[in-house]
Amino acid sequence: MEFITFLEGQSDTAVLIRLIIAMICGCIIGYERISNRHSAGIKTFALVSLGSAVATVLNIYLANMEGLNADVSRIPAGVVSGIGFLGAGTIIVTGRSQIKGLTTAASLWVTACMGMAIGAGYMPTGLMCFLLILITNKVLLPVTQYVEGHSRYLNIYIEVEKNNGISKLKQQMQTWGFSVKSISKSKGKTLQHTDTGIIVGIDLRKKFSHKTFLNYLNELDFVSYVEEI
Repeated sequence: MEFITFLEGQSDTAVLIRLIIAMICGCIIGYERISNRHSAGIKTFALVSLGSAVATVLNIYLANMEGLNADVSRIPAGVVSGIGFLGAGTIIVTGRSQIKGLTTAASLWVTACMGMAIGAGYMPTGLMCFLLILITNKVLLPVTQYVEGHSRYLNIYIEVEKNNGISKLKQQMQTWGFSVKSISKSKGKTLQHTDTGIIVGIDLRKKFSHKTFLNYLNELDFVSYVEEI
């Protein structure tokens, strides 16, 4: 308890330890991201957390300087806005209308907030934020995958025969009791020149295993490739 109280102080040693803690926490979060093959990794998260902590420490230092009337909210507000632009750079939209990088962008933003809390000496909040980031990204991943993999609605990218492939797909959906909500042509190249790639929105009308549904589609003779997007 005394050590936490010491860390909340503004001595040079306490500030140095807080910066190290912020960088280490950022490294661990970055390791989790890069271990799952996401765009931003250890160095990015470490630098974001460290930079946010330094900015907050500097903000407090300026606010405590005699004769200097500093606005204590300006630097943290700038950090939050700046990280928003950085996170936006990790979000991409593929040719199949897949949106990737949202979780990484959100992780960067909340890591910056964590770094600011640690840099300010608000250790309980900063360390709890660190723990919750890991729980959200790691522990909740299987829960998320299960819910997403058994939802009623899904979008698929599928390559079917150019001749009557789409009409055959619609008929097959009706036979299985599923509903086609939308169909749009993909701009990407198909694996076979005799096929056409389409993006289809499906209503399964009940909770159903998406993996089982994709296996059904793969067994159709007029389907060459299919994946959920």
